[in-house]
Amino acid sequence: MLSFMAITNALADENRVRILLSLRGGELCVCQMIGLLGLAPSTVSKHLFILKHARLVEDRKEGRWMYYRLAGEEVPTQAKEAIAWVCRSIEGNARILKDAERLRELLNLHPKELCRMQNRKQEALSGSQHH
Repeated sequence: MLSFMAITNALADENRVRILLSLRGGELCVCQMIGLLGLAPSTVSKHLFILKHARLVEDRKEGRWMYYRLAGEEVPTQAKEAIAWVCRSIEGNARILKDAERLRELLNLHPKELCRMQNRKQEALSGSQHH
C-alpha cells in the first residue's frame, strides 16, 4: 500500500508529471529540468525527491552533475505501469508538446553552459531583491 500511495502522490502534481514525460527520451541533468520547468532549483529538487521516493525515476552523479532517468527494469510493476499510463494519458497535451519543443532547444546547450546561465540569472534575481 505504501508504494501505491507514494506513486499516486508523485503523480498528483503537474510539474512532476512534466518531469516524467520529459525523461521519456533519456536522462536529463537537473539544470535541463530547471530550464524546462522554469522553477527554482530547490523546487525542482523537491519534485525529483518525490519521484525518486516513488521509484518512478533513478539518478546518478557524474562529477558535479546529477542526472535523472525513468526507472529501469528492477522497478516494481506498479511504478512501470504508472509511467506507461501517464505517457498514454497525456500524449497529445499542448503543454507536453510545448515542453518537448523547449527540451529540444535545451538539449542543444551543454549542461555546463546551461548551469552557468541559470547561476547568472539567480544572482541577478537575488541582487535585485536587495535593492
